[in-house]
Amino acid sequence: MKISDRITGMASSPIRKLTPLADRAKSKGVRIYHLNIGQPDIRTPDRGLASLKKIDRQVLEYSPSEGFLSLRKKISEYYARYGMQFTPEDITVTTGASEAVLFAFLTCMDPGDELITTEPTYANYLAFADVAGVKVRTLKTHIDDGFALPQVEHFEELITDRTKAILICNPNNPSGTLYDRKEMQMLADIVRKHDLYLFSDEVYREFVYDGMEYFSAGHFSGLDDNVVLIDSFSKRYSECGIRVGALITRNRSVTQGVLKLCQARLSPPLLGQIVAEASCDEDQSYLDNVISEYDSRRKVLVDALSRIPGVTVSVPHGAFYAMAALPVDDAEKFCAWCLSEFQYEGESVMLAPANGFYITPGLGRNEVRMAYVLKSEDLKRAAFLIGKALESYPGTVR
Repeated sequence: MKISDRITGMASSPIRKLTPLADRAKSKGVRIYHLNIGQPDIRTPDRGLASLKKIDRQVLEYSPSEGFLSLRKKISEYYARYGMQFTPEDITVTTGASEAVLFAFLTCMDPGDELITTEPTYANYLAFADVAGVKVRTLKTHIDDGFALPQVEHFEELITDRTKAILICNPNNPSGTLYDRKEMQMLADIVRKHDLYLFSDEVYREFVYDGMEYFSAGHFSGLDDNVVLIDSFSKRYSECGIRVGALITRNRSVTQGVLKLCQARLSPPLLGQIVAEASCDEDQSYLDNVISEYDSRRKVLVDALSRIPGVTVSVPHGAFYAMAALPVDDAEKFCAWCLSEFQYEGESVMLAPANGFYITPGLGRNEVRMAYVLKSEDLKRAAFLIGKALESYPGTVR
């Protein structure tokens, strides 16, 4: 039987599609350093872990479709600490940030509508756009200027009568770029002028380095109907597996529309919400220590990569990802080769080929994304292995 054209035309995840090669290498005893996926290795807050052990429910029931009120109140208090005032009614708890993105697309856009974003971009956005029937139009950003946002005229060149939204991820996955106040103001002016939605994925909000200022789309006044924030507990508290995210907007029509989708899927994860709510009470020192650790790892990885001949790395100022251009003919082939044919002293490395984060064919051909979610000594070793692999890879450009 034939499957749908929607699925046939959907690209595989650049983060996970080489997993079978990694599994085969591991089965042969090769140790793989995983830089391909943003799975934090830092311990989940004790309060979150303890909450699972203290569950006294006799029935693991459905929660309200929009999420527990007590959790939404906690999220509201969290945003207040960042100078953003949202009521619990502005907040919808979702099954991870992924569901929040999908529900935002389905609620705010019709099939055939257009969405503007930058590339490289988080690959799963493209899958959600396919499901929603939305056309994604992209603006290329460049490694040589740190993947900064293009100027306003480049955005406006793409706006048509079918354009409904601009999507950003700030701090950015995959580039680690942090958009400054000026760049955010430019986006605010564009969506106000053209009456567009601004979808702002801010799941890496805390992870900002080098003393730079974080400025949220939620800080703008006068854009209550335009701004839709996407959030998650996955990265902030190393809780990817609880699958709890949130969609935040003051646009009541959007909230009511999203609720219809929430009711159709019944409820967000019960146990995940319990852990998330408990984690909201974690001391600030927990996050301070996590940010400091990622900052240290960032410096280790960037320094090590910069020492490899022919490698260009964009210094990330946020999140926990770095993009690098390698001196190779094809980064995807190189990544596969590292897992299938290369090993040094019984070890190899797994990277995410960056072509999967671009929409325009041919872009990112020699780039990779790396997640610095390993301990510093492992990051040093992984970078060393990349250097060794480049020395022997047949497609290295010398």
